[in-house]
Amino acid sequence: MTKEEKLVVINNLAEQLQAYPHFYITNIEALNAEQTAALRRKCFEQEVKLVVVKDTLLTKALEKVEKADAELVKVLEGSTSIMFSHVAKAPATLIKEFRKSSDKPVLKAAYAEGCVYVGDNQLDALCNIKSKEELIADVIALLQSPAKNVISALQGSAGQKIAGIVKTLESRNN
Repeated sequence: MTKEEKLVVINNLAEQLQAYPHFYITNIEALNAEQTAALRRKCFEQEVKLVVVKDTLLTKALEKVEKADAELVKVLEGSTSIMFSHVAKAPATLIKEFRKSSDKPVLKAAYAEGCVYVGDNQLDALCNIKSKEELIADVIALLQSPAKNVISALQGSAGQKIAGIVKTLESRNN
């Protein structure tokens, strides 16, 4: 591969690292052609982009987009593939589902929701990760819950009792 070809690959990887907020670094070595095709099909169905890369080129692309975390660079040895996704937990659930029939892909590291996860033991944590939108929805639901309870109490029989107490207190002040 010439220097110009390497530069094109690095620039392409850097563009993808910018375009996708989440990526997983995996090892799919030793998958046969049928298993690799099945994995690529599942990736396509779940809108996950799978790319096999050279470690040195990925390192340079990570440096170019300033995501070259020491933990990420440290795992870049041996066979490496990268899964790009717009949804943080999509690759994790895909890996977990695919490993029901195979021992690969193995998670080396992941960059999801702005955090770095290193090691295959992080797969369960990544499967349970919530997106920013899901967390905001949870907070809104928690904030609305007490207000809904107060409103429903005021609309029910308790509301009539409260209204009676308020009228009694007003009449005492007059």
